Amino acid sequence: MNPLFHIFFQQNRYLVNQLNDVLKQHGLFSSQWTVLFLLHQNGPMTLTAIWKYLDVEAPTVTRTVTRLETLGWVERVHGADKREKMIDLTTKAIEQFPQIEASVVSFEKKMTDNLSEEEQVLLIHLLKKMEG
Repeated sequence: MNPLFHIFFQQNRYLVNQLNDVLKQHGLFSSQWTVLFLLHQNGPMTLTAIWKYLDVEAPTVTRTVTRLETLGWVERVHGADKREKMIDLTTKAIEQFPQIEASVVSFEKKMTDNLSEEEQVLLIHLLKKMEG
């Protein structure tokens, strides 16, 4: 057994839990933030495009988007084809995005404070090498 994977999984759980603590003040969880960030970066997307991009199972994304819709963060709108439903940010999400993003950026800075710029670049490079 390679201990590298245990460290990856432990660190991932730690980071997700810490990010959830930061996002709690905004009424969000990390999985919801991921969808909001993706829509902010790319504009309206179909559910299929979201789960394919995030490499997450379709039912998981559907549940997350439905919860975000209930909370007023996203809405379903018609695409180019009237049968196609697109997921888009609401006015609430657009207005509150800068504050949420600032919280996340602050969190990321805190998590990387002990890494030099060179170490961060190296870590990104090494992780990408694992993609194949």
